[in-house]
Amino acid sequence: MIKTVSFSKPLTGTITIPADKSVSHRAVMFSSIANGKSIIKNFSSGADCHSTLNLFKQLGIKSEFLDEKTLWVEGGNLTDSNSALDCGNSGTTMRLVSGILAGQNFNSVLIGDVSLSKRPMKRIIEPLTLMGAEITAADGHAPLAIKGCPLHGIEYISPIASAQVKSAILLAGLRAEGKTTFNEPYVSRDHTERLLKYLGAEIQGTTIYPSELTARDIDIVGDISSAAFFIVAGLIIKDSNFIIKNVGINPTRTGILDIVKRMGGEVYIINEREISGEPCADIRVQYTESLKGCVIEGSDIPRLIDELPVIAVLASQAEGEAIIKDAGDLRNKESDRITCLVKELQKIGVNIEERPDGFVVRKSDLTGNAELECYHDHRLAMSFYIAGLISKKEIAINGFEWTKISFPEFEELINSLYN
Repeated sequence: MIKTVSFSKPLTGTITIPADKSVSHRAVMFSSIANGKSIIKNFSSGADCHSTLNLFKQLGIKSEFLDEKTLWVEGGNLTDSNSALDCGNSGTTMRLVSGILAGQNFNSVLIGDVSLSKRPMKRIIEPLTLMGAEITAADGHAPLAIKGCPLHGIEYISPIASAQVKSAILLAGLRAEGKTTFNEPYVSRDHTERLLKYLGAEIQGTTIYPSELTARDIDIVGDISSAAFFIVAGLIIKDSNFIIKNVGINPTRTGILDIVKRMGGEVYIINEREISGEPCADIRVQYTESLKGCVIEGSDIPRLIDELPVIAVLASQAEGEAIIKDAGDLRNKESDRITCLVKELQKIGVNIEERPDGFVVRKSDLTGNAELECYHDHRLAMSFYIAGLISKKEIAINGFEWTKISFPEFEELINSLYN
């Protein structure tokens, strides 16, 4: 599918952002292994989250949609599916479920699509093996063959800050003998810790003890990673002024807001509250004429790793230069997001330079008049769309259908702000 995008008029009004994908994944997983029945409200419509839901159906868990976004789940013991478990394009599914399956009393095989099969899995295989797991993989990549067996707790020092690695280990720790502790160089997103505690796990920080989860209803906040595209659009499209409702503002995920403030962007947090253990708020965004570049590095990175492609678009409209470093893990996403981002943005006039662990962006006039490839990467596709809204001439995005992986409502919500 080729999507054409052209210069935009101001964005105004109010939108409600779709459900947080990270929390939606975890809500299904944790409800599936909890004792009792749960109602999950505002479940994500993204394909990745439905991969997680379908996988647990294969494992014998009963679930049913009560309406378009409300899901009923009856948790309990998982059962052998007798067939490969398909994670689709979802790295979150494959990595977190590995931690759950490692301590079961049956064997499993996890598979994924072509893109997922290229993504590194050694980062979870190695610590789970230290806990006694038996996992076989092809050179550290899917498919993963997991032999369920008894596990024991460990204290693991991770070389990278990764919520997926942390979550896999903590979930394995639920069924392991003794306590399990995870340490990382910087704090990664903590949705796992919050939701496990909400469901009754014995967890203190990133130390977990063998626990039984108790089913509770879960209301899912809006996804700040999805909101990021609208935040950037509002800041760079002249005369824009709108409100995004129901956005999760978990401190481990609000790096995008901190960077926008550092760059001088006009973004305001209003109506703060808490929903099912997660902080939430509405966000007002206003066009900002005088943005300035900044350095994004170190502890910034885990809190905005998914937003870096659209931050590159934002930086192209800022004075000076924006330097992104310590972000080498971008090369292990759905695509090599550094090389692919730089190559495609250069086609439309962005002054962007690739670095081994990131990139540098300088203020640019976006010329447009090019066809961009998204490399089967939904976040690149949406970032290019936002760039097209400020380009002098039309751009085309090849493979735009990949946005359905995470955000099928994306273009509809953009259009709703054209009042």
